[in-house]
Amino acid sequence: MQDDRVSGVWDSMCNPQSAIRSPQSIMSPLLFWTFALLMLVFGVAVVANRNPVASALSLVVSFLGLAALFMSLDAYFIGIIQVLVYAGAVMVLFLFIIMLLDLRAQEGRQISWLALIGGITVALALLAQILYVIRNLKSAQQAFPPLARSTFDDVRNVGLLLFGSYNLPFQIIGVLVLVATIGVVLLSKREPR
Repeated sequence: MQDDRVSGVWDSMCNPQSAIRSPQSIMSPLLFWTFALLMLVFGVAVVANRNPVASALSLVVSFLGLAALFMSLDAYFIGIIQVLVYAGAVMVLFLFIIMLLDLRAQEGRQISWLALIGGITVALALLAQILYVIRNLKSAQQAFPPLARSTFDDVRNVGLLLFGSYNLPFQIIGVLVLVATIGVVLLSKREPR
């Protein structure tokens, strides 16, 4: 047992490429399918729920599953941005919009069976087209080669670029989002006529 650990450390010191884990070893296929299934189930729940708050929360869980899949591909920056921007900021805006809705009026609406059948037909047609393309496209039937590992830190470069060259536009966007948030809060507190 001790010899295995020493030889593993020795191999990683002598051959630094062996210490770098491949993307396949980072996430097991079981975790991949778990996150993919979680994302798909909650994506369907976004559309199927009649309560807008439940739909918004289902969308958050779907975004978190997508962020986990990005992390498994060593795209840490995109995964973190997925959580911060989509699961954070966009969902706050959705919840503000939901606050402006009259939910009691929405509960009384009946399901349009014609629209439901049309939606299911379009979804099945899209699925059939995707399966047709995958079956007839030869490059879709083989695995993609693994991505080359990056030697530079993309988060550091984006941070330097954002807070260096684009600092003023970043500050202006922050003020605009703050003003929009205050406006939505004031509008949601106004009594309906």
